[in-house]
Amino acid sequence: MPNSPLTPQRTIDELKDLRALTGNADGAQRVCWTDSWAQARAWLKAKLAELPVEVVTDEAGNLWATLRGHTDQALLIGGHLDSVPNGGWLDGCLNTLAGLETLRRIAAEGTPPVTVRLVDWADEEGARFGRSLLGSSAVSGSLDPDEVRHLTDKDGISLPDALAQHGVILDQMKKAGRQLKNAAAYLELHIEQGPVLEGLKLPVGVVLGTFGVERHAIRFTGQSAHAGSTPMDQRRDALGAASKLHLEIRAIARRHGGVCTVGSVQTRPGIVTAVVGQCDMTLDQRHLDAGRLAQMLAEAKAAGERFAHEEKVTVEWRRLWNIHPIPFHPALIELADAAVREVCNASHRLPSGPLHDAAEVARAGVPTVMLFVQSLRGLSHAKEEDTLEEHIALSVRALDRLATKTMEWIAF
Repeated sequence: MPNSPLTPQRTIDELKDLRALTGNADGAQRVCWTDSWAQARAWLKAKLAELPVEVVTDEAGNLWATLRGHTDQALLIGGHLDSVPNGGWLDGCLNTLAGLETLRRIAAEGTPPVTVRLVDWADEEGARFGRSLLGSSAVSGSLDPDEVRHLTDKDGISLPDALAQHGVILDQMKKAGRQLKNAAAYLELHIEQGPVLEGLKLPVGVVLGTFGVERHAIRFTGQSAHAGSTPMDQRRDALGAASKLHLEIRAIARRHGGVCTVGSVQTRPGIVTAVVGQCDMTLDQRHLDAGRLAQMLAEAKAAGERFAHEEKVTVEWRRLWNIHPIPFHPALIELADAAVREVCNASHRLPSGPLHDAAEVARAGVPTVMLFVQSLRGLSHAKEEDTLEEHIALSVRALDRLATKTMEWIAF
């Protein structure tokens, strides 16, 4: 094929094209296992059809494009096209499209020293069913189908039924683990989704690892009663207990240097004239230290019991998902740091609070590292998410430089 040097502007243009194709005035609308996500996948496949690659979709719905090299040892570059509802124009898809541009550059230079594979992971966000990293966890082997079989979306559609509509069978998903055969390294570029790099006035940084996560659904059950005739001291107000816990988890996070978030609260009967008889809430807790994370969870559970007693209600906890802190590969961190310095003249190493598919690949034993590119105002998972175009271009060049260094590292 004709010579095609790396063209970061093409990545920027394709990001805008994808935004126009699958977004609206409220932001990106590529929730996984929906028609819009499938449309984005078809668009990506059309791009890949222009390259000398083999394209397959595995049992978990992940899309793989393979450029054969002189050896079967493989460099993996990953990302995800799916978004949260009303999401930003860069979260996830930058990873995939920057990887696509790097794949183009490598393919243009002939047969690479090692095999290079681009993967578009399915359902990184977990936006529809609450279970993040679904496709990558199937590949890593950490997915337990029985733990997600019961999940339903807001319309009552079950996860197995939604998967089946896209050709994925829940109980076959872990067969996708075969895709990691010969995987020698994994790279991922992502927007930071936080304010650190912007505060340091640096465009690109190197990720040390990802936070551990504990995610739970909590139900407080009291007694619904008339809002006008029930004395305050005789109420069994489920929302009262939930409200107290919501405030307490913020203090817990500050004490331990982690983060805790209540992202959803639903009350029943949910009318203005009734005391809340049932309150369901979600709790997301994250820390880079496993011991601290465990302590935060223990303190939250103890607080929940205390507030339930105070409000004369009961409380139940159900784990939605958890993952231990995942450190990235020391040698690849050094290569990534060198690549960023060569492109940007300066680098910074930082942990990742948000979840990424890279964590699942790393805990499967594949040497892994990530790059972060600066996020303006630290915003993500919102239509206001943005990154300067010149920083996007630098991040594509840094990923490409890292890919070259990693291929040499694998081949050595």
